[in-house]
Amino acid sequence: MKLSILVPVYNEVSTFDQVLKRILDVDYPCELEVVVVDDGSRDGTSELLDKIDDPRVAVHRHDVNRGKGAAIRTAATLATGTHMTICDADLEYDPDDIPKLLAPVIAGDSEVVYGTRTFSSHTSYSFWFVLGNRGVTTFANMLFNCYIRDLETCFKLMPLPLYRSLEVRSAGFGMEAEVTGKLLRLGYRPFEVPISYRARSRAEGKKLTWRDGVEALWILSRIRLFGRA
Repeated sequence: MKLSILVPVYNEVSTFDQVLKRILDVDYPCELEVVVVDDGSRDGTSELLDKIDDPRVAVHRHDVNRGKGAAIRTAATLATGTHMTICDADLEYDPDDIPKLLAPVIAGDSEVVYGTRTFSSHTSYSFWFVLGNRGVTTFANMLFNCYIRDLETCFKLMPLPLYRSLEVRSAGFGMEAEVTGKLLRLGYRPFEVPISYRARSRAEGKKLTWRDGVEALWILSRIRLFGRA
């Protein structure tokens, strides 16, 4: 097994160095590569990437901002691992939890593993953010007659060829709903493990909005009805 951690980066100069260090410091039970895609950053992030000197890390760039989904599409195309997961560069997720995602795969219990967030008062900056996530997840459960707890989680681990086969087209945050909808339609039921989480506030750079929630509902509906996003 070789794990490719895909890291989309857009204007994360204040957190990127910390995130990369924490990713590389984790004791993984397999070979590791980190594929970073700078999605048109204009805040000095690009200069940080120029200083990376670790053979486990590959850096690629978009000349202009295309969205998280587009950055992950580029990273997945360039990755060389047998399995992949995504780790955002904003410190909301803890890389120390990634081995938890690997454990069910190594044990042979599942091909697809989701890290499920536990929302609470000290980790969630907004009631509406949590409610929106639960609403989108419940909608997916109703459409596909399943029960998952966190559709929008960034920590989705699966074989890299499976991810590529999904042919994710959403350029922005809608890629999370598209990935989950396509997996559920194919009959995959993710193995869920609890992870830690600390949401950023708007002032700290939170980019997700209510429009992304509406887009997720539309994407899930198209996948259920027509098999495409």
